[in-house]
Amino acid sequence: MPAAVEPQYLYLTTVGRRSGLPREIEIWFTRRDSRDYVISEHSGQANWVRNLLAEPRVRWRVRETTYSGRARVLDAAADAELLQEIQQLSRKKYDWGEGLVVELTPDSPS
Repeated sequence: MPAAVEPQYLYLTTVGRRSGLPREIEIWFTRRDSRDYVISEHSGQANWVRNLLAEPRVRWRVRETTYSGRARVLDAAADAELLQEIQQLSRKKYDWGEGLVVELTPDSPS
């Protein structure tokens, strides 16, 4: 049986930094181990990035599975190797991988 194809998009919900209301976007992603990674082509100017910098607790959905966890922007110096790997994975999947990389880490199951 062929391996399952990774979906093209995930649905990321942040909390609006001003409104406090949930804000959902559809965005390309890549998966590495148990974490998902999204890339902002507008770096820190994207509203969803500004929202998660104010409140890193986020939710996201891939197909029918919903995750809760934390988002963090990868640090260019401290996470250089991981950053390059995620950009390569994104280039392989989408033919694009430039921008600010955000790691989504799901909460541990209780």
